[in-house]
Amino acid sequence: MTSSRPSRRPGGWGRPLRLMLRLILLGIGLGVLTGSALKVLAPQVQKQDITLPEWITNQPWLAEQPWLKSLKSTTPEKDSGTADSSNTTILSSDRRGLPPGRFEPKQEIKALSTNWKQLAAPYDDLQASAYMLLLDDGRFAELDAQRPMPAASSIKTPVLLAALELIDNGDLQWNEPLILTKELVGGGAGWMASRPLGSRFPTYEVATEMIRVSDNSATNLLIDRVGGKKVINARFQALDLPATEVNNWLPDLKGTNTTSARDLSRSIAMVDIGERLGPRSRDLFREVMATSVTNTLLPKGLLQGLGGAQGVPDESLARKGYRVYNKTGDIGIAYADAGLIELPDGRRAVAAFLVKGPFNDPRSTNLIRAMAAAMAPHLKAKPAPPRPKPVQPNPSPKEQAAATTSP
Repeated sequence: MTSSRPSRRPGGWGRPLRLMLRLILLGIGLGVLTGSALKVLAPQVQKQDITLPEWITNQPWLAEQPWLKSLKSTTPEKDSGTADSSNTTILSSDRRGLPPGRFEPKQEIKALSTNWKQLAAPYDDLQASAYMLLLDDGRFAELDAQRPMPAASSIKTPVLLAALELIDNGDLQWNEPLILTKELVGGGAGWMASRPLGSRFPTYEVATEMIRVSDNSATNLLIDRVGGKKVINARFQALDLPATEVNNWLPDLKGTNTTSARDLSRSIAMVDIGERLGPRSRDLFREVMATSVTNTLLPKGLLQGLGGAQGVPDESLARKGYRVYNKTGDIGIAYADAGLIELPDGRRAVAAFLVKGPFNDPRSTNLIRAMAAAMAPHLKAKPAPPRPKPVQPNPSPKEQAAATTSP
């Protein structure tokens, strides 16, 4: 008799190996899928901006889950038609700090305007021009502020503005080399005139030396790079600087280049309030203006008007909480100084003074200092308000009980 039961094959490693191979392939496939999903979702996870499909979020058994509610609350609603406006609204609502101010004269400080007029009245042979504007509230004072006057080196401030506009537009690089030619060599202040013709100076050095030591050759290099006298004058007109005009290369000892106290103040204010130049170029403007070494006119006069301890103007003003970014001018027959004034309470003002008179007459510089000193009472910092008292939390019943039982 023979058995009908099938014979068993001897066991081997075939089936376990095939099973392991299948598991490995399955694991690799899941890993690839998971990795791809994480790569797509990683930015959304980081920003907490995950949008789940509606067929998931609408499930009744999921609707009340706390984790889903929190996820919905952090997921912004997106609408292609209003995305830009909503982003703008969010940015504006999150802004902090003091407003930048405006170059908008509103209320004249008549006492200061009258004071300036009285200070200049005794000098029939001097022509004076003065202007001051508080950018935060529009209070201002003026004395023939729009009269064209010999600019001397004070015109270098609007020249710096025009050059930095080219950087903003991408037409000039901060490290672009400028070549010294015979036509652009300017005597007087500065050291670049002593270098051989054909010398190359990076724009950042040219701009800095123009303000730092009032280098005349550096100024001519920048005027030429902007496009020459006609082009830069057209730019001044477009910037609403009607009295500012370059007629000759510097040093212009005859005083044919002109500006006004109002124009100088506006050229500085436009940068500070963000009307002109982007943030990076605005930083460059301020950094360059901070290098000016001459502080014997506007800064010294303001320090005298503030009273108290005197000394080196910049250092002494800093101890009082003030900072002045200024640029002077001096061609003997005309003197000027204009700058941005930071007050201890965070407010800012612009001011400019020009005086024309006999050659090297000390009355001209003394008058500028006297007019700057007269500003001081109107540039006093506002007292800091008292800090609000912290809100005390209501005591718990346990704390109340402890307070009543304590001896």
